[in-house]
Amino acid sequence: MINLHWIILLPIIFGTVAKLIPLKIAKKTMIFFQAALLVAFTLIFVEVRRNGTILENIGGWPDTIGITLRADLLASAMVLLTCLLFLAMIIFVQNKHYADHLFFLLFLSFESLIIAIFLSNDLFNIFVLIEAATLIITILIMYKKANVAIYDGMMYFLINVVAMSFFLMGVGMIYKKIGVLDFYALETALNQISNPQSLILPYAFMITAISLKAALMPLFSWLPKAHGTPSAPSVVSAILSGLYVKTGVYLFLRLQITFSPIIDTSELFMILGFITAIVGFLLAFAQKDIKLLLAYSTVSQIGLIMIGINMGSPHAYWGGLYHIMNHAVFKSTLFLTAGMIITEYNTRNLDEIKGVFHHMPAVGIATILSILGVVGAPLFNGSISKYLISTGSAGTWIEYGLIFINLGTIIVFVKYGQLLLGDGGKKETANSDILEKAVVLSLSMLCFFGGIFGSELIAILFEVSFTVELLSYGAKLLLFIGSLCLGLLIYYGLFKKKNVLAIFNSIELGFNEVCLSIALFFAFMVVYLKITL
Repeated sequence: MINLHWIILLPIIFGTVAKLIPLKIAKKTMIFFQAALLVAFTLIFVEVRRNGTILENIGGWPDTIGITLRADLLASAMVLLTCLLFLAMIIFVQNKHYADHLFFLLFLSFESLIIAIFLSNDLFNIFVLIEAATLIITILIMYKKANVAIYDGMMYFLINVVAMSFFLMGVGMIYKKIGVLDFYALETALNQISNPQSLILPYAFMITAISLKAALMPLFSWLPKAHGTPSAPSVVSAILSGLYVKTGVYLFLRLQITFSPIIDTSELFMILGFITAIVGFLLAFAQKDIKLLLAYSTVSQIGLIMIGINMGSPHAYWGGLYHIMNHAVFKSTLFLTAGMIITEYNTRNLDEIKGVFHHMPAVGIATILSILGVVGAPLFNGSISKYLISTGSAGTWIEYGLIFINLGTIIVFVKYGQLLLGDGGKKETANSDILEKAVVLSLSMLCFFGGIFGSELIAILFEVSFTVELLSYGAKLLLFIGSLCLGLLIYYGLFKKKNVLAIFNSIELGFNEVCLSIALFFAFMVVYLKITL
């Protein structure tokens, strides 16, 4: 069995080796390497399912002193998703002009860091990994050296440095008080704390940084610019929006589990998730730039995930986790297809793009399947995760809130879907790369299979069995059809000719305003914890 540390190191090692061989050979061998890495971690995942959590102490040091790697079911599922998506991205960029030796070295190093974040069991190691990832992401965002991309990249870098300074402050305070940073050891030690008030500051510092990484309201303003910057390679936008933002959600889960014996903020973050989901789809609908629309949609979907995992219901919790996986697939696909559309039409303006389905059939099909996933259409992956979250909220105000959020998502993607219609005045087929088509069609088909085999996949990934009741699912089907009809009516009746929400496009937070929002969020957390503990 391959050790966990090799799964982390191999992408960096291979990226370095690939820099020393001819680019054409390196590109081809990277596909085989990524496929082998996916197979190798699949074997580890099978081992975790059979025998439970795998712990690996680097260098043989004790758990609380050395670097400890932990592969439980959640971490293993996230790493499995990471390997799958990076395999798709490596295939996608085979014929891209920007995909040179340096790009692949940075991209594979980024993969290593994401895997390490999911497997790390130590707060300080996570801080170091995120800081290294921040630097690489900044370079990847600015890779094509456009002025706007350089500005967006530097904003991303500086904002995340400030946030992670808060995280480091919290880590230092918790280490001074407890003496350990290992998640397992912390959870055990916190059970013995008699005065929870003493943990308010370290928890507030860390949860503020993690809330920014997860793009929660009001700390999400950095995400659209970073994920939707004009000249960033589409695979970078796809990985950032589909996968990397989930590291914030993952760390949120780990931190909440660790502090749960004495600090419970699940209700607060469920409400923040609800607000985030609404604000996200409102801002998405205000956009004409297709990448910014998709980026703000990610903010909304993160809000939905946070509702699920903080609701306190098993159905909602596992539905939220499954939605993490689903969102990674359909949002990555949408960003890849958006990149192909922008390249073909030479514009990002939604009003100037018409006839994609007629002009680029493969891209049109992939886009449709992904949209059906994100809006929770029956038989598609989003319908299963949203069904579980909704089931967990049955009989509460949250159930009606979820209907409203999904209606907003439908309206956003009714608007986005306009680019598929018409003929666009172009020839019938575009000369897209065959590998790009294969990747987006394959990923979009996962949206369908993730719905058809949703219960089975949840059982495989999380060892949790849920039965989708046909009567209840049928009611959700009727609700979706009603929401779709209402969404079409609202869009064509109220917003088609004049988008009154476009005024939100003029609202843009600068670096100082974002730093102020971070400080205010931290102050709010301190006050909230003082009152509730």
